[in-house]
Amino acid sequence: MIDEAEDPRTHTKRHERTRTIARTTLGTEDCFLSLLMSPLELWHFLPLGYLLSILIETPVLMVALSPRHSMRRRLLAGVWLTACTYPIVTLVLPLIFVNRSRNIYLIVAETFAPVAECVLFWLAFGDPAEVGKASMWRDFGAIIVANLASFLGGEVINSYHWFGLLG
Repeated sequence: MIDEAEDPRTHTKRHERTRTIARTTLGTEDCFLSLLMSPLELWHFLPLGYLLSILIETPVLMVALSPRHSMRRRLLAGVWLTACTYPIVTLVLPLIFVNRSRNIYLIVAETFAPVAECVLFWLAFGDPAEVGKASMWRDFGAIIVANLASFLGGEVINSYHWFGLLG
């Protein structure tokens, strides 16, 4: 016999009740994660969200990074930059911003990711001769646009509750 605390069906029902209570008590979307996703659920979401992000960001970087970067480097940037920032945005920041406004979380997360990725990209591939030149600003702009595209893609998917289909 399965203990009720370990029964996944009971956990799911209890979790749904918790979500309903949180939405009712806190107001829909007023708080970002108050009891809405456990750390375990964040870990389960990580690979899917990462894959979605690189599927959106990599094509943007392939097209928009300055011509001084090879296609191999552009592809690497699409996979590597997201790998560096996505775990922080997905696993760390949501737990820091529990019981806080979703808007505050989004401002911090969506500022952190492109800024950190621009810094990492520059440290890895920057050329001192390019400081302040159009190619540097183009690269930074491409990274910012790629992040904006994946954020908007995630918001669209989330608005249709497609992420819930996988859980």
